[in-house]
Amino acid sequence: MLNRVVLVGRLTKDPDLRYTASGVAVANFTIAVNRPFSNQQGEREADFINCVIWRKPAENLANYMGKGSLIGVDGRIQTRSYDNQDGQRVYVTEIVADSVQFLESRNSKSNQSQGGGQGSGSYQDNQYQNQQQAPSNNQYSQPTGSPNDSMEPIDISDDDLPF
Repeated sequence: MLNRVVLVGRLTKDPDLRYTASGVAVANFTIAVNRPFSNQQGEREADFINCVIWRKPAENLANYMGKGSLIGVDGRIQTRSYDNQDGQRVYVTEIVADSVQFLESRNSKSNQSQGGGQGSGSYQDNQYQNQQQAPSNNQYSQPTGSPNDSMEPIDISDDDLPF
């Protein structure tokens, strides 16, 4: 069986970060994903997809992304149900995100308002910018010693190797 979802869209509002009774972070958020075609009036429509993410990625999403941020979501579809206050059964279908990728930097929204326009730049450009902002003291230094210096020899016969 396969249950895999990959989406790219914009947050419709700031993520809702909460903590369970045991202290586990959980963030609920909705992303707007454009449909790949136009309707009869020539307008592009979007789907608004509810998502949830847990633990540290939930905290990162809530701390660094807000309404309108472009994100990528990798996860799975999950359906659950509960009884509401009126005693009615409510069914919820949502994406449980395994990971969320930040597809634009914080200041790219201000660049858009200065004439950059929607979709300017690319994910790879933003990835490069993020790498440049990271500390790079040892970026070009060669490692000292061999990775095998601290490893024990493995006792395995050639017959057990998969190649």
